[in-house]
Amino acid sequence: MKIFLTLVLSVLVLSCGATVAVDYDDSTDFNQYKTYNFYPDIESGLNELDDKRIIKITDSLLQQRGFVRSESPHFYINFFASEFLSNSRNTIGIGVGGGGGNVGVGVSGGIPIGGRVVNQRLTMDFVDTTADDLIWQAVADGELKEKASPAKKEAHYVLVISKILKKYPPKTK
Repeated sequence: MKIFLTLVLSVLVLSCGATVAVDYDDSTDFNQYKTYNFYPDIESGLNELDDKRIIKITDSLLQQRGFVRSESPHFYINFFASEFLSNSRNTIGIGVGGGGGNVGVGVSGGIPIGGRVVNQRLTMDFVDTTADDLIWQAVADGELKEKASPAKKEAHYVLVISKILKKYPPKTK
């Protein structure tokens, strides 16, 4: 029973989170791209610590898949984010009602719980270094707590970037 519960919770956690949309140049042969590097002057709109987290996680995930970071890469990686704050969508509902005969009246409302969240759109571009053309782009939408700890931010970016890189290289038909 314990294993079943752990499995169900894992599926729920992995199914939640970021949604990823991908676009790419379908005339590109992605098999030729084996080396990468990051643009030297990335202006992501995030703080320096988040930039370092994203670079470290992307490095790790790409190297696990056989890509090599190089000073003369086949493609450059650029990323940037846009963020806005909103209240958590989690609420506790309270309702009052009454009725008699064939008539019923009710009033209800929701009390937000969980504090504010940061809605983040992370865009990752892969640019061919010889032609200076965008060859692949992923856009991930996700959210994390406004006052997330460094460990929770790291976990958030691992999940988001894993989902992004799962779609690279694109499957050709």
